[in-house]
Amino acid sequence: MELLIKKNPNLIYIGYDPREDLAFHLARYSILSRTDRDSIWVLPLKLCNLKHILNRPIEKREGKLWCPISQAPMSTEFAISRFSIPFLEHKGWVLFIDCDTLILDDIRDLFALANPQYAIMVVKHNYQPTETTKMDGQTQTSYSRKNWSSVMLWNLDHPSNKNLTLEALNKWPGRDLHAFKWLKDEEIGELPQEWNFLAGINQPSSQEPKLVHYTLGTPNIAGYEKCELSYLWWSEYNKLKQRWKFLP
Repeated sequence: MELLIKKNPNLIYIGYDPREDLAFHLARYSILSRTDRDSIWVLPLKLCNLKHILNRPIEKREGKLWCPISQAPMSTEFAISRFSIPFLEHKGWVLFIDCDTLILDDIRDLFALANPQYAIMVVKHNYQPTETTKMDGQTQTSYSRKNWSSVMLWNLDHPSNKNLTLEALNKWPGRDLHAFKWLKDEEIGELPQEWNFLAGINQPSSQEPKLVHYTLGTPNIAGYEKCELSYLWWSEYNKLKQRWKFLP
């Protein structure tokens, strides 16, 4: 009798912040509704579950999150926790995405772009914000390689990712982590823009977006209800609400 060996599913972590619970569930639904559910695992990356890894201080100033190490604001709870993935998983390819995203294609097509010569693969945005606030009044900050880390395809088998130590995770300023300072430039691979299209920021291209990132604010936030490509978000919301009647 022939034995069938099931391939390990692709693993995806979505950044989670209680203030963006709806965005998380919508991002997760947009993934699961477009792929073979047996081929992937989608997990929330919750700060409260990472106390054995992360011991960075976090403060609140004027009701907003503040990182004393970086001397800078944090828009979300997963601003730093996304870099804990190599300490949660130890082999293969793992995807991280921000929760304010909408996936419009089979996520397995993104994993198919994985190139083992790279330690990490991202869309290499050239974005220097001119606005001073985003989302629900959060401070818009500028730093090197901004938004590169919002969609990260990690190659956990690459030896250079061992350079990201627990000490670095807990003591480096956030801007150094977001700039992938533990890697050489040539170890950072490039993904096509359609896999992290910044709504309201990126210029349209010949390729339709496969992942829309509402980095300025998801359409359920006041002031962003009619932002670029908001109709896609609301369409997905209505589909999910048909399944989950308790959605706001």
